[in-house]
Order: sequence, then C-alpha cells, then structure tokens
Amino acid sequence: MALMLVPLGNAAYVKITQPFNTTVYSSNSVVYLGKDGPGQTFYVTISAATTNSSGALNPLGWNKLVATGLPAGWIAQNSSLYNPTLSVKITPSASAANGTYRFNITAVNIGNYSKLGALSFVAEVNVTPDVFKLGVSPGTAYVTTGQPTSIYVSINNTGVSDSLFLISLSGLPAYNITQSVIALHHTTETFTYPVTLSEPGVYKVNINVRSVASALISKQTNVTIVTEATLLNDYKAIGSGITAFPIIYEPIYAVMYLISLVFH
Repeated sequence: MALMLVPLGNAAYVKITQPFNTTVYSSNSVVYLGKDGPGQTFYVTISAATTNSSGALNPLGWNKLVATGLPAGWIAQNSSLYNPTLSVKITPSASAANGTYRFNITAVNIGNYSKLGALSFVAEVNVTPDVFKLGVSPGTAYVTTGQPTSIYVSINNTGVSDSLFLISLSGLPAYNITQSVIALHHTTETFTYPVTLSEPGVYKVNINVRSVASALISKQTNVTIVTEATLLNDYKAIGSGITAFPIIYEPIYAVMYLISLVFH
C-alpha cells in the first residue's frame, strides 16, 4: 500500500503499474510492494508518462528507472532508456532472512530535459517463504490401471514474483514425474498433473510444490490414489500369466484373452 502525499508545488508523479497499480506524488513516500520469497525475482514497472510543472502531460517524461540502496546480496537491473514503460528487475538474496527490507527507486528525467528532475520513493518488501497457497483436487483419485488420470493442482501466488514452480509426487515407487509451471503474481491458477499406474492398490501419496528460486518456498498435501483394474485389463493379464483355476476353465480363459486382443 502506498503512502501518497500530494505536494502543491510539484505536478510530476510516478505511475506504478507492476506489481500493482498505484501513483506516487511525493519523493520519500513509502510504497509497500508486498511479499517475496528469498531468491525470487520480481519487477517494479512504471509508466514513462507524467505531467510537468504546468500540469501538461509528457508521454515520455521519465526516461529511466533506477534502484539503489539495496540490502546486501540483492541484485538489481535498472531499466532500459526512453521506453513507454520502465522496469527495474530485482532479485533478493537466496539466503535473505525473513523480514521487511527497504531500498530506493528513482524515476529520472535524464539531463532534466523536461524540467522534471527526479522523483524517488522508498520501496518496502516483506521477504518470507510463505508466498503461495496450495490446493489439490480430488482428495481421493480413482484410477484405472494403465490409464492416465489427472490431479488438479491450484497455486494461489500471493507474492510479487511471477514464479516458476515444480510439481512432483512422492510416495509411489518408480514414479518421479516433475512438471514445471509458471504462476503469475497475485493470481490463482490450476494446473493438471498426470498420474498413470499399472498395479491396483490404495496409495497414500504427497503432491509437492516448490519454487525453483528456493527449496524453502515449498508446500505439500496428501492425496489418496485408488487404482482399480478393469475387466478388459484382467483379460489381457490372462495372456501373460498362468491361471490358478481348474483346467476345465482354460477354454474360457482363451476366449477372454482373444476379446482383450480385439478391443486393444
């Protein structure tokens, strides 16, 4: 949330568009950007447009956006020049401890060509691994052996970073599929995670989601997977096994196996 003061003697302002929309009218105002995980890159973007001292709109009034006074271990890449929008790319230290951090962001009119000078504000970021909420459905999935099914993974990204996450499953032998997804900041998105099992049974597994930026940014939840064989799959199994029933039923088994071949 921005603390915005409107000075009477200066008509210039900075219109922030990312990670959310707000306008800064006064230098040294404090703008709380939101939550970010350690090592998660985020952007602060402004519009180049502003007004001059007479109140006239200047579409390219701000020519550059600069971050200074960053905490130790943080990295910033300042904006390019003379674009309609200007973005600073900021990456906190991957080892940043939980807490609130401050640094300065300055919108610059290069050479003071438009007589705007510069407008600087204090950006505030809360570093915490708790930057997303996880939802999974269904809680119990019923799967047919050999057939893919879908588990739906919902990521509510409450942070300021458009983060790359990894979705994986643990608790199933020899099943190690990892899916990478991008969850945009301040949005909730649902992703499909495929599961295919060949053996019937009831499996208690974990769906794991973590940010690529840091293993600290992770959550997991339990899912039960019930795998059931179909009649057709049972027929197919006859062709690769030895029946344990009396020999009088063997012609029936042969017919069952032929049916499985026809419907393969």
